[in-house]
Parts: sequence; structure tokens; C-alpha cells
Amino acid sequence: MKGKQKSARDMILSLGVIVLAAGVIWIFIPHDDGEPDVKRVDYRVELLTAQRAASYPVAAPEGLSEDWKPTSVRFRGDDSDAWHLGFSAPDGEYVAIEQSTKKSSTFIHDASQGARATERTEEIGGRTWTRYTGGRYDALVLDGTGDMKGATTVVAGTGSFEQLGKMAAALKLT
Repeated sequence: MKGKQKSARDMILSLGVIVLAAGVIWIFIPHDDGEPDVKRVDYRVELLTAQRAASYPVAAPEGLSEDWKPTSVRFRGDDSDAWHLGFSAPDGEYVAIEQSTKKSSTFIHDASQGARATERTEEIGGRTWTRYTGGRYDALVLDGTGDMKGATTVVAGTGSFEQLGKMAAALKLT
């Protein structure tokens, strides 16, 4: 009986030492529970490339505050002249500009990640945008007419329609 008591006592002591060691390790490991800092990207080179190579006028924002951080950019000339420029909005939501010569229904579905057209349109910056909702992203869509002839333009993201509208209003053709 004494042997069983001794082995139970040893197991409890061992468990105590392990818990103590784990606690000390946990204290000295840094804990960063805040939001990760989003890195700002410089999109000027890709914009110049897109302007030269795209078969349509490439849209990029002008006049947004410094709170709008560009976070991703790409131009794929071999994939229907696809232009993408993503931003972190001032409140941390995501807003992206997408343009392409791809078939518009396919492109809008991909860019908005499944959103569908609503009956609602908005006049923004002298252009008529159609609201899309219901997908992963909400979106404002401009068909390839007017001064943006030749490509479908989508402003999509997790941001509110107000934020999407701010981005759409800031778009200038280059």
C-alpha cells in the first residue's frame, strides 16, 4: 500500500512541476492580441504597367486620405487585362477596385464573390453604378460604357456602401 501512495504522490508532484514550468514559459512568451499592422504597398509601378498594357482606361483613386492604406495590387495582362487594387479603409474594412475585359457576368461574380445585382443604382462621380449584394462582398458595378469603355469596373469589399461610394467617387482614369 505504501508503494502505491508514494507513486501517486510522485505523480502529483511531477504534475505540479510541469504546470509551474508551463506557467513560467507562458509568462515570458510575448502575447500580441491586437490587430496585425497592415503593410502599405506602393502601387505606382503596377499602375504604370497597367496603363501602358491595358486595352481600357485604368481606374485608380486620387485624393483619398492617408487613412486609406493600399494593401494589394496586381495587373494580369494575360488574364483579360485584370487590374486589382485593394485598400484597408480607415475603419479596417477591405475595399478593392477590380477591372477586366472578361465577360462581365463572370467577372462581377468573381470580384464580388457571389453578389447579385439589385434594382438600386447610384450616381457617383457622374457615373451610374449598380449595387450588388448577397455575396461575400458588397459591390458597386459600372459596366464598360461612358468614359470607362472597354472594361467592367467593380468596387467591392467588406466596407459599407458609403465606403465603396467614397472609393468610386475617388476613381480617376489614367
